Amino acid sequence: MLRTPLYQSHVEWGGKMVDFAGWEMPILYQRPGGGGGIHDEHHQVRTSGGVFDVSHMGRVKVSGRHARRFLERLCTRKISDMQGGQCRYSLVCHERGGILDDVIVYRMDEDEFLVVVNASNRAKLLAHFERVRAAGELVVKIDDQTESTAMVALQGPKVMELIGKVSREVPTLKRYRFTVKNLLILKLVVSRTGYTGEDGVEVILPAASVGMVMKMLLKDVDLKAADAELKPAGLGARDTLRLEAGMPLYGHELTEETDALSTGLDFAISLDKDQGEWAETFVGMDALRRIRESGGPARKLVGLAIEGKRTARQGMEVVSGSETVGVITSGCLSPTLGRAIAMGYVRAGNSGVGSVMQVGTGRPGAELTATVVPLPFYKAK
Repeated sequence: MLRTPLYQSHVEWGGKMVDFAGWEMPILYQRPGGGGGIHDEHHQVRTSGGVFDVSHMGRVKVSGRHARRFLERLCTRKISDMQGGQCRYSLVCHERGGILDDVIVYRMDEDEFLVVVNASNRAKLLAHFERVRAAGELVVKIDDQTESTAMVALQGPKVMELIGKVSREVPTLKRYRFTVKNLLILKLVVSRTGYTGEDGVEVILPAASVGMVMKMLLKDVDLKAADAELKPAGLGARDTLRLEAGMPLYGHELTEETDALSTGLDFAISLDKDQGEWAETFVGMDALRRIRESGGPARKLVGLAIEGKRTARQGMEVVSGSETVGVITSGCLSPTLGRAIAMGYVRAGNSGVGSVMQVGTGRPGAELTATVVPLPFYKAK
């Protein structure tokens, strides 16, 4: 397995390491003498701040004369009208409109971009990038910088106040904007983005210098202290936080078999990209247009409030009457809300808020009652 530049820090902080997409990552942290764990880390992020190592995420630099056109063909969302210093969430589809990945695109310069992809999809996407480049005979340099860089997320309601002690500029950034900071001879990319539903930043920096930079950024923070304003958080808390925030996860809500329109991520799908000043057609656009013109997707992603404390799990069937109308994609007992929540795809006719269905658990008589509710389940104040 691959290890991030912060691996040794995870061990020192009490990280329980697991295999995640070929990387040895902390699922949670165990405190000396007991305590810690997913629920504690979740509440830490919701009430103060958490530090996540997200270096396993792929980081691919795209540059050259045709970089913009290349990304227009890859991404479901418009790229050409992005400003320097702006980030944009997008999907990447195959020809049938299924989802290869969801990504965040950073516009570094006129002909230079950075694309952040999911760890489990990095090899697949790099191969897809090469196919798109070759098919269009585009002049583009594709540079996988994943293992030469690190990426750290600081998330929580107190994070920007803490960052304000070392930077005046970063707290003034708008959401989905970034700045490039020079720290001694190092270059850091700091973006106001994240995957928890809380405010915060994500920092991309050279792998060889991550230890030194972390000490400088967190010089007044003792991550091991019981009352620390910032504490390490693992993949377990990252998952429960993103689920409360209604954020989709690849391999759960997003798959190659899922058409992009079913996700409800309409803001990230520009079916008119072939019109206007920077006209381009993205891969999968024709297939998605056919779905839209035929009346829309047959199923839709919804949020579900589950009665009781039992949790719906990925793969469980959603039933209305005697018919199976959907499937659960993610579920948990929400630490913030104190009740069971889930996301899943259901037949379009059953997707209205207030619709009541049953979730099959595999045991007769043990079905769970689920009601469609608006997403997200939780929104930061």
